[in-house]
Amino acid sequence: MIVMKDVSFTYGSSGSDNGLHDINLHIKDGETILLCGESGCGKTTLTRLINGLIPYFYEGKLTGEVFLNEQEVKTIPFYQIAEKVGSVFQNPRTQFYNVDTTSEIVFGCENMALPVEEIMERLERTTDNLQLQGLLGRSLFALSGGEKQKIACASADAIHPEIVALDEPSSNLDISSIRDLTGVIRYWKNQKKTIVISEHRLYYMLPYVDRIIYLKQGRIHKEFTRAEFLCLRSTDLKELGLRSLNPFGLPVESEMKIKNTQLSLKNFSYSYEKRGPESLDIPELKLPQGEVIGIIGNNGAGKSTFARCFCGLDKAAKGIIDYNGKQYSAKQRRHISYMVMQDVNHQLFTEDVLSEILLSMEGQDEAADESCAKEILEGLDLSAKSEIHPMALSGGEKQRVAIGSAVACGKEILIFDEPTSGLDYRHMLEVANNLKHLQQEGKSLFLITHDPELIYKCCTYLLFLEHGKVLWHRPLDKKAEQLLHDFFEEECKAPKNGQLVDW
Repeated sequence: MIVMKDVSFTYGSSGSDNGLHDINLHIKDGETILLCGESGCGKTTLTRLINGLIPYFYEGKLTGEVFLNEQEVKTIPFYQIAEKVGSVFQNPRTQFYNVDTTSEIVFGCENMALPVEEIMERLERTTDNLQLQGLLGRSLFALSGGEKQKIACASADAIHPEIVALDEPSSNLDISSIRDLTGVIRYWKNQKKTIVISEHRLYYMLPYVDRIIYLKQGRIHKEFTRAEFLCLRSTDLKELGLRSLNPFGLPVESEMKIKNTQLSLKNFSYSYEKRGPESLDIPELKLPQGEVIGIIGNNGAGKSTFARCFCGLDKAAKGIIDYNGKQYSAKQRRHISYMVMQDVNHQLFTEDVLSEILLSMEGQDEAADESCAKEILEGLDLSAKSEIHPMALSGGEKQRVAIGSAVACGKEILIFDEPTSGLDYRHMLEVANNLKHLQQEGKSLFLITHDPELIYKCCTYLLFLEHGKVLWHRPLDKKAEQLLHDFFEEECKAPKNGQLVDW
């Protein structure tokens, strides 16, 4: 189904070095392939070769041959490739063209000029097969991350592709949404479609893949069967920069400091016009200062709303925060807090990575600021990217640039919304170490995360939200570990005794 012969690709004027070199790959019809490797290793570039975004959209130098079903890609018109290959991106919002779900699902079919009767038949079939009845006719802007990903999968399914290419589809999903995504992939596999998926979260995909391709610095470094991959030890995975196959049973590595200083929230509330009063409702909450507080809960629980209100980014938010004995209104909180958003594309502004870090600094001593910025980039493994445009980086690299800006800003309260989205093990570890360092400097940190590995690495306190309300909060002690384990086990069939269990 897919053949690559001596393929190399380097991006054009962007300065990105996340290209590919000497790729030789054969993927059989109906085979499911998992692409893995550290951030920037070329996984996304390889999927772009399959769905035709290279060479038709991304400029650069392409050599070698890429075949889809025995046809060379560069001889196939782009619209015909789109009929053969369904694509699901890391951020589904980047592939939406409509404002409502139903129009988005049938958009590809309309582009194929199919008769209305056939479009409606495909819509009905996709809706039934992916169980989307409750999502039809809704605004895309009102959906959670998991719901948006379902619509992206549905729009790909409706064109009846022979191949489906997915680029880190789980990076912004909670455990429950990953379970739903797995059901879609299982359905496609039963339909004998050829599936190529790039991922850092490995545990949910392994029951279904036929081969694992490990990329390093743009080259195919290793290739495994599923049985061979499952035999790898945890130390082997860490050496390869890969995530754990059992992320739900790791030990807690950080402890809460014994202190009396508390940060308190009073009458904290916020309501979206179309979602009712339950968007956020916290009458009173006391949290420890100087800790790494993990904010957990399912997609749509109110975690990101909490973060924006805390920082004072939503003017309609009500409530007061008492910090260090002083009360702060929403406007005043903007001066003491900084937030790294879930979609970091919204907060990358400059022409190169170094300037992006410098933008967060006060600018009183340019030489000292530049020295500090370079040190921050070194700590995040971004020194080699300092002169590259931020938008030319991979998703994981952009995430680390935004984290670097937070480190550089000097604010007292830092909030990170999914800071390890799209990050491999090594870079997740670097982020965790940076967070611990910030805590040691006396900063108060809030982490909105679905990443159990990050929680166990650096969190010292947990806050659980559901429907905009606080269900529980406590230090990450034995009781909290059990509550966390219960939450994960409720949302998925957790691995037992190190063995993978089919969702």
